Amino acid sequence: MSKKNTIIDAIQQLIEAILKALGHSSAKKRTWHQHVVPYEDDWAVRREGNKRITSKHRKQSTAINKAKILAKRHKADVIIHRESGGIRDRISYKD
Repeated sequence: MSKKNTIIDAIQQLIEAILKALGHSSAKKRTWHQHVVPYEDDWAVRREGNKRITSKHRKQSTAINKAKILAKRHKADVIIHRESGGIRDRISYKD
């Protein structure tokens, strides 16, 4: 590794340490929480933070089952919304 790359790496580490100390993160940490939300006239599963849906279902119960499978796989939560958009329930699959 060249001396230039070593200096650049050291500067990047220093900046990341300063940001972390100030409570800022250099990268957004994505979660795997699954939201069951109303979508058009049906229900959808959407990963937290995503604009696109993961899957679309005719019944809320089917969407909940799909969200549970994904949440269990990634040790995340399932957040179930009402038709009005409010949160109805939250199920956690974290250790």
